[in-house]
Amino acid sequence: THNDTKINNVLFDPDTHDALLVIDLDTVMPGLVAHDFGDAVRFAANFTEEDSDNTEKTSLDLNIFWAFADGFLSKTASVLTENEVATLALSPFVLACELAVRFLDDYIMGDKYFACKKPMHNLIRTRCQVALAKDMEQKIDAMDALIRCAVRKYK
Repeated sequence: THNDTKINNVLFDPDTHDALLVIDLDTVMPGLVAHDFGDAVRFAANFTEEDSDNTEKTSLDLNIFWAFADGFLSKTASVLTENEVATLALSPFVLACELAVRFLDDYIMGDKYFACKKPMHNLIRTRCQVALAKDMEQKIDAMDALIRCAVRKYK
């Protein structure tokens, strides 16, 4: 798995806007499909940036979640196991929790891992990821229903 599946790690053709290749391969290693799916959704389907200090607006956009899940499953549903499918809806929540802990740890340890652009940047990131995880927790059943719908469509 890539383990850092954000849209800014995809190189696009400037004329056609087609995806050409995945870059930033330093985190590629054995892993779970849920890692890549969950991190991509966590990053792309948030109404705010991952370092927004406006946590009142931080939440999961179910329309983007659906579009991403539908596209992802159109290419993978036939090869995923039932266990892999069963973890997809929960995976963005888990990744948001993981990143919240990592950002908080980095803040406490003196901001040594994640690059910071402003004071308390990692603490702001932590709060944003906690807000996102709380919102996702409320939407888990809807997220799972959308996953199951797409799997039925493409299997």
